[in-house]
Amino acid sequence: MLSFPPAMQKLIRELSKLPSIGEKSATRLAYHLVNNDRALAESLADTLRAAIKGVQTCTTCFNLSEGESCVICRNPQRDPKTICVIEKPMDLVAIERMGEYRGLYHVLHGLWAPLRGQGPESMKLNELVERIKGGAVKEVILATSSTVEGDATALYVARLVAQHGIPTSRLAQGMPKGGELEYADDITLSRALSGRHVISG
Repeated sequence: MLSFPPAMQKLIRELSKLPSIGEKSATRLAYHLVNNDRALAESLADTLRAAIKGVQTCTTCFNLSEGESCVICRNPQRDPKTICVIEKPMDLVAIERMGEYRGLYHVLHGLWAPLRGQGPESMKLNELVERIKGGAVKEVILATSSTVEGDATALYVARLVAQHGIPTSRLAQGMPKGGELEYADDITLSRALSGRHVISG
């Protein structure tokens, strides 16, 4: 990499910080943008700046949004009696891709992972409790990933929600142990959602 100009080296370093992008992939991307498609590079830079300035989190569910409320929270056709709790916005995209779930969401933006210094305070749990206090919510679906952290988070949230007399269910069949929700196919997600089971608090 030392044979590249400093600006190119910096671009490669920054690209390699992205998920699933190693140094070789970052080098190929940087070379393509700088040497083959400068118009794309300019458009990408402008789009990144616009996204950074324009995208925020919904004040209700904490999904990504371009305003105070996301498109799902603003949709009057969604069922407010059901809230699906997920780890990250990409999980919402995966569930919405099925076209079967019609309730609302709550994005935690993290999981309970003590070994990584992430406790309950690092998630949007207080905000979830405030949402269910009103009495309109009749079920909370826990759709965290089937990992150790995902299972621990689901159990913690189930106990928290149970204190308010609201039943919780968890995605069941179809989700492999250790699997990430955002990588699951549509059929797997559909079976998991329809086969969810109640968790006792």
